[in-house]
Amino acid sequence: MKIKHLRLLKLFPAIVVIFVIMVTGCGEKKQQQVQAAPKIPVVNVEHMDVPVYQEFVGQISGFQDISIRARVEGFLEGIHFKEGGPVKSGQLLYTIDPQQLQAKVAAQMSNVAEATTMLAKAQSDLNRIRPLAENNAVSKSDLDAAVAQFEAAQASLEAAKANLESAQIELSYTKIKSPINGIIGKTQAKVGDFVGRAPNPIVLNAVSNIETVLVEFFLSEREYLIIVKQILLKDGKITKQESGEQAAIKMILADGSTYSETGHINFVDREVNPSTGSLLVQASFPNPDKLLRPGQFARVVVEMEVIKDALIVPKKAISEVQGQFNAYVVNDSSRVVIKPIKVRTSYKDYFVVSEGLNGNEKIVIDGIQKIKSGMTVKPEMTTYKSKQTNIK
Repeated sequence: MKIKHLRLLKLFPAIVVIFVIMVTGCGEKKQQQVQAAPKIPVVNVEHMDVPVYQEFVGQISGFQDISIRARVEGFLEGIHFKEGGPVKSGQLLYTIDPQQLQAKVAAQMSNVAEATTMLAKAQSDLNRIRPLAENNAVSKSDLDAAVAQFEAAQASLEAAKANLESAQIELSYTKIKSPINGIIGKTQAKVGDFVGRAPNPIVLNAVSNIETVLVEFFLSEREYLIIVKQILLKDGKITKQESGEQAAIKMILADGSTYSETGHINFVDREVNPSTGSLLVQASFPNPDKLLRPGQFARVVVEMEVIKDALIVPKKAISEVQGQFNAYVVNDSSRVVIKPIKVRTSYKDYFVVSEGLNGNEKIVIDGIQKIKSGMTVKPEMTTYKSKQTNIK
């Protein structure tokens, strides 16, 4: 027995060394596991008031788009403007050969002169016969005839003057002037063309006032009913049901940029078109820089409501599979927990979350394809900067 105890005593130091090595190895292994946890960027769930918008496709027109027409027939004699440039009200645009109408005016002036002479003769005859009739020197029928002749001469002169005025108006149509200040387009006729009779050009050009532009868009019956339940269409203006304030009308241009000026609704049609099931709405926007032109397409965006203290998460932090949205949350133990969420709407490049988050979570913002539920990570707090500057 003593020999066995002596052998155990001799082996004790070696056993202690082995135990220390094992404990140290386990500690190092745990430390290596902690050090092996990947660094993952995370962001806090944000809180903010989020506006909700409805978007419609519309087409832009000038506040006034006026066609320039040839109102008389003739050969185009001159073009007096620069195509695509600005024009002033009353500025001469086109001239049509006036010779034929000048001859017509001269003929009507001759008729006026003749009618004036006939009236003077009839007046003279009446002045001569009336005193004779009073003395019974001539019959009453002679007086009646003189009066009738005088009145007929008066009517003939008035008709001749009216025909002269009409001819002068037609002659004035040979000089076509701009009815408004605006921008003129490309001419549809050249000098020497016969204009004013189909199939030759009748509409020569168009002038548009674009200091303010109009945008027409259509609401479906369903959209109209949704809007009416959330806002008021009153006196041609859209106002919010809760506050009564006028709703903001914005516009997104074809390049995706948001137009700097705010517009307002100035016309809502009285009925839904039964053939298309849509309702015409018109908004007006200031255009001080002349950026907008007739014919452009744009998206009109109407602010419908504001979600107070909404929870928002960057879209890139959310995965979607068959309509199911999931957020990757890092808990207090640095473990990844996948939480299903419900998305109410989107705002810029964020999702507005209605269910699934309490607002205090840290969400994985990058590398969600590389992580799994229950995985230990090293969260690195970061700040997400939205890259979208437009409304939606």
